Amino acid sequence: MYDRIYVCHTFYHVYIACLKEFALGKKGGATLMLSKMSNRFGTMVDRAKKSPIFDEVYEYDEKEDTFFEELKPLKTDSGNIAINMLRRIRFCKKFGKLQEKFVPVDFSKYKDIYVFCDSDPIGYYLSYKKIRYHALEDGLDCIRYYDTARYDNRGHFNIKAKMAELGLIHIQNGYGKYCIDMEVNDISVLQYPCPKYVELPRKNLTERLTASEKELLLELFVEDIDKLRSKLDEAKKGLPTLLVLSEPLCDLDTRRRIFEDIIRDYGTIDGQKAIVLIKQHPRDLLEYNKIFRDAVILDGSFPMEMLNLIEGLSFDRVVSVYTVTDSIKFAKEKLYLGDDFMDIYEAPEIHRQNEAI
Repeated sequence: MYDRIYVCHTFYHVYIACLKEFALGKKGGATLMLSKMSNRFGTMVDRAKKSPIFDEVYEYDEKEDTFFEELKPLKTDSGNIAINMLRRIRFCKKFGKLQEKFVPVDFSKYKDIYVFCDSDPIGYYLSYKKIRYHALEDGLDCIRYYDTARYDNRGHFNIKAKMAELGLIHIQNGYGKYCIDMEVNDISVLQYPCPKYVELPRKNLTERLTASEKELLLELFVEDIDKLRSKLDEAKKGLPTLLVLSEPLCDLDTRRRIFEDIIRDYGTIDGQKAIVLIKQHPRDLLEYNKIFRDAVILDGSFPMEMLNLIEGLSFDRVVSVYTVTDSIKFAKEKLYLGDDFMDIYEAPEIHRQNEAI
């Protein structure tokens, strides 16, 4: 038996996996599995294989349901709730089975399995195989802002949750039969209770980091730390600094307008025009280098949290649309714009998911 495996879909997931390993105080014993479905990990894969944090590193060619043509009829709305639920039961089992040939490890050989985003195919696979696992929230307090389990299953949720509890269908975030528990940062901010929620504040994991652990994190996530420091030094010109956190919002044209407006509206601090830095999101494909030529662009190949580890780094203002800024330590002022801001750029029902539950 192996000790632990972490199934990660984003850089943030890997970051939390590292924090959990450090907190355990164990040297080795963990496997890292990186899904290629929604994130490009790039050169970090090779660095992870060399890092002492994990014993083994695997890439997972996870497939969305749209990859399998035979699943399409099972997702078609029949107009009849009973027929739809029968189709969903078949869909969940078939989707899990189809995923099997792409999974690179034997999960039955691991004592503890940690899964970020069990709404993704890996959740269906583990449910199909009847393998128990621990779920972890996708992002910091993400359920507070978007309860995907309840939104995806709005309408007769209690009935669907009971079916998931019996193992007939799969529902993410603590409602599935084979989910042991669902780890979240702060239970108190969550509107709807779930008996499987367990609280582990991320602050507890970060505040105990040692200097050597911080160095290991920077070595893992930042391909060229000197280049990053050089870019950050560009902002040290005696002027106030604005850091904008990019996100894969809307279509590219609307996204461009969003960040142009943010820079226009928040780029003056204490009466002075600020030096603008943009931290690109890993899944954001907008060409910021070409559009914002006067800004310093920090690429998306490392998680935002790495900036917390750089000694002496400080920005006057950080602005985010939906990225939760609570964990940021490197800013004097943090602005989270949220739904009211996004109402200007797209129909509210697109992003106000919790209100539709």
